Amino acid sequence: MSRVVVIVGASSGIGRAAARAFAERGDRLVLAARAATPLAEVRAECADVDVLTVPTDVTEPDALDALADAAVDRFDRIDVWVHTAAVMAYGRFDELPGRVFDQVVRTDLLGAAGSVRVALRHFRAAGAGTVILTGSVLGHITAPYLGAYVASKWGLQGLARTVQQELRDSPEIRLCLVNPGSVDTPVYEQAANYLGRVGRPPPPIGSPQRVARAIVDCADRPRREVSVGRFNVVMRAGFTVLPGLYDVLVGPLMRLAGLSGRSVAANDGSVFAPNPAGAAVRGGHLPDLRQLALGPVGVVGAALRRRLR
Repeated sequence: MSRVVVIVGASSGIGRAAARAFAERGDRLVLAARAATPLAEVRAECADVDVLTVPTDVTEPDALDALADAAVDRFDRIDVWVHTAAVMAYGRFDELPGRVFDQVVRTDLLGAAGSVRVALRHFRAAGAGTVILTGSVLGHITAPYLGAYVASKWGLQGLARTVQQELRDSPEIRLCLVNPGSVDTPVYEQAANYLGRVGRPPPPIGSPQRVARAIVDCADRPRREVSVGRFNVVMRAGFTVLPGLYDVLVGPLMRLAGLSGRSVAANDGSVFAPNPAGAAVRGGHLPDLRQLALGPVGVVGAALRRRLR
């Protein structure tokens, strides 16, 4: 029997890739995000399965309750609840407007907490279910200019661990945390920016499809925490074992690899309102394999585009 899967943040990046991955498994989907147009596009991409789209802003009161009610009205139950919704902001802590910092935390941490609260209420009534949260390696380490995002992901790490402890008396209800490293999604260029340079994922960069496979695997075989990214363990070790050296190096490395050379005026990005034009699975930070297949010309073209970012 196919599962009923709710995906919050399904319009772009990891959430959109996860929607496609669950659809390939034949699962029925309830897709949520702020903008209706990208959700309709994702529904068309998952046309072989039954899909319900519910425009949802996780920062709005009762929005997640309404999402769960819509899912149950349509499919009679919820089996898996996936939360991938997130926004990002670049800027030194004292230069980032407080309203932007607060909204990032409201979306990335409190929105995820709201998803857990609503999902658990349904799963406790049903006696079973799986919640899958998308954290980040930045829930274990820190990086300059991303204070709001880092604070949210550290908070999410603590929340997940606490809820996992509280679920020990309910073995059929599981909470999983998937922690990616750098991923090729649009979130970096969609971020609010008060730093003056457009952000980008530092290498090594993974694909959103890889993270989506980890999410689907957690739905099949729930685990407490899954790390997705070859370099994650190295960064965590450096942060923990050599904190002084880590702090000396992380700033220059962030400016070199985590910021592009493109200037940008101060802006709120998609923190307060979605940008449907920017909704896509990938952010264009990885080379296009079709171009690489063309040989040297494709390789050179891909390299030039990355240098211009």
